[in-house]
Amino acid sequence: MRTFGNAPKDVIRGPGINNWDISLFKNFRLGSERRKLQFRCELYNAFNHTQFSSLDTAARFDSQGKQVNARFGEFTDANLPRRIQLALRLDF
Repeated sequence: MRTFGNAPKDVIRGPGINNWDISLFKNFRLGSERRKLQFRCELYNAFNHTQFSSLDTAARFDSQGKQVNARFGEFTDANLPRRIQLALRLDF
């Protein structure tokens, strides 16, 4: 005889996202008003929060009904860590 549980299909939710992107710009005049140099600093995931992207949700059972997946419920992957990009822009 087969029995069905009453849990919803989305009972396990994945991890949330805590991502901060920050950009800083500084303009410098070079002689006349037409020429300027711009320094740019861009930070992606600036506070370097670990952001897990995958969760093992595959429950596997043996013939006695015992759950045998030792990694069930563990995080299995993470998004990229902090990235910093620096640039100089010259307008003339």
